[in-house]
Amino acid sequence: MFGLLVAVIYLSFISLGLPDSLLGAAWPVMSGELGAPIGLAGVISLIISAGTIVSSLLSDRLTKRFGAGTVTAISTLLTAVALLLFSFASEFWQLALFAIPYGLGAGGVDAALNNYVALHLKSRHMSWLHCMWGVGASVSPYIMSYALAGAGGWSRGYLIVAIVQGCITLMLFLSLPLWKRPVAPGVVPAAEGGRNYSRRPVPLKEVFRVPGAAMCFLCFFCYCALESSTSLWASSYMIAHGGFSEERAAMFASLFFIGITAGRGINGFLTFRFSDRTLIRAGCVLMAAGVALIIPSVSWLTIAGFVVLGLGCAPVYPGIIHSTPSLFGADKSQAIIGMQMAFAYIGSQASPLFGAIAQAASPAILPAYLAFFLVLVVVFHELTVRGARRAKLQKSE
Repeated sequence: MFGLLVAVIYLSFISLGLPDSLLGAAWPVMSGELGAPIGLAGVISLIISAGTIVSSLLSDRLTKRFGAGTVTAISTLLTAVALLLFSFASEFWQLALFAIPYGLGAGGVDAALNNYVALHLKSRHMSWLHCMWGVGASVSPYIMSYALAGAGGWSRGYLIVAIVQGCITLMLFLSLPLWKRPVAPGVVPAAEGGRNYSRRPVPLKEVFRVPGAAMCFLCFFCYCALESSTSLWASSYMIAHGGFSEERAAMFASLFFIGITAGRGINGFLTFRFSDRTLIRAGCVLMAAGVALIIPSVSWLTIAGFVVLGLGCAPVYPGIIHSTPSLFGADKSQAIIGMQMAFAYIGSQASPLFGAIAQAASPAILPAYLAFFLVLVVVFHELTVRGARRAKLQKSE
């Protein structure tokens, strides 16, 4: 029966990725129909991110109270309802309002599932699950493209994804009895439905006092700033300094996401032999190689650079999450992973910073900008490991 639960979790990660690419794919059409300036997509994105941050910070308390399965099911229901409401929106303010449950639901799923997988499943599942997120994020633009091409417009695209989310929500509610399995050795026992009454939730101020935790949060911030900046500005960089047409730049920039998705699939097999820590470090080396290959005016090296950068990014995010219980303790993992998700979403909003820098200087500095955040990722990851290791040594003494 546990194999069936794992399958449910895999589908849940696909559902988590499905909505993420919809707004970007549909907004050029949506903005015209709704009479909204093109730049207001950033407002919707900020509202969604704010919701994800709030639900991520509350994840420890909610999961201890209701269990990971129930939180995941209700959060997925929230996103399904929000997507359905998006499909009926006729004014921009309605999108802004419906973005609130959208963000709250997305953050709840992310934090609850990541912690459950970190506690109960091996590292390979964490990589493959995040690969499934990439599958969902890659499929949704095709759904929206189909809808925009004559199958009802952008509202129909949101409706299709809302129906898919609704089906996954029903499946999650039906699967709730499966979440009662015993926890892994060394993990604090859970009560019915995955609820844990053995301790109080960790207050936010105490989370930052955990040795190495603050460095881990900064690592997440810098990694997500690097990833989101690459996804947002790769196409513009290729047009300005790679000699690409707009169509070719859009096509080749997507190779960065393909690199991440494929890399996480490959990384799952590598976890059979290598530890999370080793794979994270190897990923950072690959990321450095990718950044070095992004050379202005050398188109084929630029393409290769973004692919290699994506492959290097692949093990970092899932590897850090999966190693959280072993670094900081299973009793603190939900609170720490919730904070990790919050910092990840905050970091993902740092990509507009490069726009301001590029306007003042030149888009050609993108490789240097990415290298700056990569150095910080490496530094903060090593400080995280050292802080957690030092705390364990002091505790054992």
